[in-house]
Amino acid sequence: QVRLVESGGGLVQAGGSLRLSCAASGPTFSTYNMGWFRQGPGKEREFVARISWSGEAFYYLDSVKGRFTISRDNAKSTVYLQMNSLKPEDTAIYYCAAKERMATKYNYWGQGTQVTVSS
Repeated sequence: QVRLVESGGGLVQAGGSLRLSCAASGPTFSTYNMGWFRQGPGKEREFVARISWSGEAFYYLDSVKGRFTISRDNAKSTVYLQMNSLKPEDTAIYYCAAKERMATKYNYWGQGTQVTVSS
């Protein structure tokens, strides 16, 4: 069982930056693949970025490539999402998620953190 708690959201002007953190409980964090998702107003939840359990593989939503960076610190059981050059369309609730290495779906989710980008 993994418990995930996001933090770092807030209100920022367009062009600004935020860093989201997701702290995980449990001793096996280093064996989980981690992801960030978001759900904007009136929109469905969408994938943003993911990082492999080893930290060696990364994947991003096309619209955030070059602006967002996902990373992890297994010693701190934490995954990060550095968001630069933020745009109003990045406004959403951002969720952290975890899945076991061989799983096909994310089965652990955080409660989400609100990111609002003003124009």
